[in-house]
Formats: sequence, structure tokens, C-alpha cells
Amino acid sequence: MFRTTRRAFLRHSTAFAGLGAGTALLHALSPAGALVGDTLPAWRPGELDIHHINTGRGNSALMICPDGTSVMIDAGASNSAVKFLNPARPNDSRRAGQWIGRYAKRQLRPTQNDYLDHVILTHLHPDHLGEVGPTSPRSPSGSYLLTGISDVEEEIHIRHLVDRGYPSYSYPQPPQDPSALNYIAFARSLTARGSSIDRVQVGHIDQLNLRHDANAFPTFSIRMLAGNGEVWTGHGEKSAPHFPANPSAANFPSENMCSIALKVSYGQFTYFTGGDLTCDTNYGRDPWRDIETPVSRACGPVSVATVDHHGYYDAAGPDSVRALRPRVWILQAWHASHPAISTLANLYSTQLYSGERDVFSVGLKDEAALTTARFSDLMKSRDGHVLVRVSAPGDRYQVIILDDTDESDRIKASFGPYIS
Repeated sequence: MFRTTRRAFLRHSTAFAGLGAGTALLHALSPAGALVGDTLPAWRPGELDIHHINTGRGNSALMICPDGTSVMIDAGASNSAVKFLNPARPNDSRRAGQWIGRYAKRQLRPTQNDYLDHVILTHLHPDHLGEVGPTSPRSPSGSYLLTGISDVEEEIHIRHLVDRGYPSYSYPQPPQDPSALNYIAFARSLTARGSSIDRVQVGHIDQLNLRHDANAFPTFSIRMLAGNGEVWTGHGEKSAPHFPANPSAANFPSENMCSIALKVSYGQFTYFTGGDLTCDTNYGRDPWRDIETPVSRACGPVSVATVDHHGYYDAAGPDSVRALRPRVWILQAWHASHPAISTLANLYSTQLYSGERDVFSVGLKDEAALTTARFSDLMKSRDGHVLVRVSAPGDRYQVIILDDTDESDRIKASFGPYIS
């Protein structure tokens, strides 16, 4: 159990304001003895850090693997209908992708690497790769605009990029959205500058491999669970299609349904993230539209899971929650519609799986908190970067909430340790 003095507790008690129910003195200390209010202790070799970055504009996560290999998952920058979005974090003096790039550079300093080893974009939507608009500046490096992931590249170089469509981007049909087309132009420019780009290889565990000392961490792997409706079978690196072979023009899989999903394993620790996978079946008329459930079953139980599609009404279905049954849920929310109260009911349901579970949100908008208060009042945290720090050799982990209003990396709260 963590111990702290009464004086230290009083000194730091104001840091817990707004963290939601369940915060206690037990959580007043963070890793390596750092107190709430202190700067986050740096990543150390052997640890696995998974940062869920809050910009108020979309999804982005940064993984620092045990050998220092870096993996970024998405770099969203949505600006449409700003009145429905959370405040920009840390503020609106820079674009979301710029903040994400700066965050990555800062966290990667202990690795002594000034680049991203891998970036994976789950699907071609603006809140995952960057939205273009009238004020988007032109890149000095190619014929595309700066937003989201292209802004990240201006801050920190990307060595390897994985997406669901390269090189033709023709499945299930060629994209027409300006933001997707801008991303494709960026990706092709990146290859011309020497970076490598691959289409997701569902079932494989070597596409996002350790780049610096893989032999030292044989229990670490990243399994590509799904992409474009292909789902890992659970046998070797084999996958099988879930979508119909020839859907009608009016019945194509949506972009969300084509999201890439992956499972991270490190010793006993496991982590699932699935982009914007959905489970809606059009009132039972199209069972194949539930792609979330077979992917979750292919993954199996995990220590930590992100909530698909920001916790929207069409995700985190009962069968998916029952299959994953994590100890910790992370909700990447940033819009007034994130999450649905029915989704939170599933996450907290002990009928779907027994035992304790904690839910953390990177940014719960006040309107969303009000309409979901029955469950959102139970959340351990409602705002801030959410870091999952896994100790070597993967047997336990903590959840650390970092201040998202500046670049101080100040600890707001720490939870755990949890047993993997």
C-alpha cells in the first residue's frame, strides 16, 4: 500500500479536484515516489508506457516499448462544429497535430531517439489522421496541407507508417473525403522522402516490431487483430474475412468498420485498441456489420482496453465487453456525444463480467457528463492525458493522469498498482 504523511496529503489534496468518484489517499503517490503535483518520472528501459493524449480534437496515443521503440496510434485533428468539442488542449495557439508531435518528442527524450519508429493510423477519418479546412497551411515538404499526422511529421520524423489502404486505397471504394485525400498525398510524399509505408497485415506480430533490442524482451509483441474486415483466426498469422465478398453499392462497409485493431502483450500484461470498430447491425438486418464482436473475441481478455468509437452508441456492445473484460477501460472522448449512457452501462455491468473495473476518460465534455451522470460519476478521472505505465516484466501497471492544460507533465493522480 502507498504511504504518505498528513502534511503531504494536505499539500496535494487540491490536485484531486474534478477527478470523479473513488479518488482516495491511496492514490496520492505516483511511480518512483513522485507526489501528485510533481513532474512525471521519465520512462526507463524495461517499462512499457502507453500515453493516451488529450488535445480535445481526436484520438492519439503514444507507446514507448520496453526497448525504447516508439509507436504512435493515430493523430486526430477535428475542427468541424467546434461548439460540440472540448476546449483545445493545452490551448488553441497550435494545431492538434503540433501538440501531439511536441508531446512525443518530450516523452521520447529518455530513449535518445528523435524520431517515431512506427505510426499506425487505424482508419481514414479526420479525428484519427487530421481534418483539412480553409486555414490549413500548405506543407513545405510536399503537395498536401498540414493537419494531424502531417503536422506530427513536421515536429518529429516518422520512419515507418502502417495504414489500412496503402498503396491503392481502393477498398471498399476509393475515398472522396478531402481529409482522406490529403492524407494519401502526405503518405505518398513520405515514401518519396525515404520512409516506409505498409498496408496492415492482419494476424502478424512482426509488422510493428521492436527496433532497438528485441532479443531482450521476448514476451513483448503487437498482434494485428483486424483491418478492412479481416479478422485474426487465432491460429498463427492467419486471418479470415468477416464482410461479404461483394456488397452492394448501397451496402459497403463504413470507414469505421474497416478500422485496424491490435493487441499488445508484455509478459502477463495485455492491451486492446480498436479504433472506431462498431457493433451496430441495422436492427439485425445485417449481422455482418457487427465487426467489433469477432475482433474482441479474437483478442480475448485483456488488462486494459480502449473503448471503441469514443464510446458512441454503436460500440462497446455487450458481447465485445464480455470478451475483453478488462480491469481498466480508457475512453478517448472529446465531443458532446461521447459517450452514450448505454455504452457506459455496458462497461460497468457486472452481468457482462464480474469483478472490479475502473474507467478513465481523457476529456469528458460537461454536457456529456450531465447526460450520463448515472455512470460517469463513477469514473476515476474525466480529463487529462491518461498514461498506462507497465513495470518490467509486465506483471503490474499503474494508471497516471497528467495535466493537459500545459506541457509540464504534472501528475494529477495515480491509480494502482494493478496486477496484470
